[in-house]
Amino acid sequence: MNRPVIAGIGTTRFGNHLDRSLGDLAGEAVTAALSDAGLAAGDLDCVFASNSVAGVITGQEAVRGQVSLKDIPLAGIPIFNIENACASGSSAVHLAASYLNGGMGDVALVVGYEKMVHADKSVSFHALETCSDIEEMAEIKAGLGPDAAKRSVFMDLYAEKVQKYLDKTGATRRHLAQIAAKNSENGTRNPIAQFQEANDTDKILQSREIVSPLTLLMCSGLSDGAAALVLMSEKAARERKVQGPVISGLSMASESYETDGSQMGRVMRAAYDQAGIAPHDIDLAEVHDATSPGELFAYEDLGLAAEGEGWKLVEDGTVFMGGKCPVNLSGGLLSRGHPIGATGVAQICELALHLRGEAGDRQVKGARVGVAHCLGGQASFGNTSGAAAMAATVVTA
Repeated sequence: MNRPVIAGIGTTRFGNHLDRSLGDLAGEAVTAALSDAGLAAGDLDCVFASNSVAGVITGQEAVRGQVSLKDIPLAGIPIFNIENACASGSSAVHLAASYLNGGMGDVALVVGYEKMVHADKSVSFHALETCSDIEEMAEIKAGLGPDAAKRSVFMDLYAEKVQKYLDKTGATRRHLAQIAAKNSENGTRNPIAQFQEANDTDKILQSREIVSPLTLLMCSGLSDGAAALVLMSEKAARERKVQGPVISGLSMASESYETDGSQMGRVMRAAYDQAGIAPHDIDLAEVHDATSPGELFAYEDLGLAAEGEGWKLVEDGTVFMGGKCPVNLSGGLLSRGHPIGATGVAQICELALHLRGEAGDRQVKGARVGVAHCLGGQASFGNTSGAAAMAATVVTA
């Protein structure tokens, strides 16, 4: 494939923005990305707008990008609205890169934006439930009792999966807490992070239990925010003398239900093959840690550890700042925040900062290769279930 250049990046602060509109958040990120690229809206050829749950949270269905970007002078260029649960932003990046590689345009804007925070928290939880088969989700909730209404049911699904993992490997709840502590420490160095208080391992273990073995501080919170990228075709970047990190590998899939092993692992390997890299080449990774065990599973998806051995990377420090392959230096979903339509875009913004040498006091020295790992939604077939969307992106300097 051609390798689109990341010409500009922009993000809002993630957090509770009850007083701001989707358009306000998206506009801030877009304006920052265009300024970073040294471009005006009139230089764009297309827009890919990622949003997952505005229909539930705000009532805005359909034409979400057109509505949210109405104050940006886009001069009639096509706006594509992308929804793919937590992998919406990654999907938008994938499609924008494909659009440029297909010769349909030279300059693309990708913007991911979401408002997850609602005055009535049950509305937010319902929005998350729509990232699955709602009939099946209703059956799951019915079997969980009245306390299920007080949390996202996805926490129950994560808890069941990680308990099986703990039972058959050497991993413990303490490893899960150490991952959460690492990401909370990383969040203190990220000015856009929602949560910027460092929590130690014991505090995380002692926080309120959500559903065993998960505690509150092992789970990502509800977030609002936006992130944007300006991508250029290689040809346009050469002509404009624009330099920057490039997207050198992309892969996506939905759960197949038909194969053994990790489907996400296969998605990662496909992206590696496209980029011509291997796991040992990776300098840093941003992964989908909606809960801390999600990050633990990602170590194995990325090929950094063998199946059942991801916890060893916590013990030897590989995934910590200063380690061989630090993971979620942004703070991840746990601390940076998880406005689901923005998450995949924000991951790539973080990688670009490191590859440009602009990540401040969380910078990976000499970073040349970064990977993003994102999962979206829940789908099932018979007695088997898995992620509805899986995305891998390789970004290189």
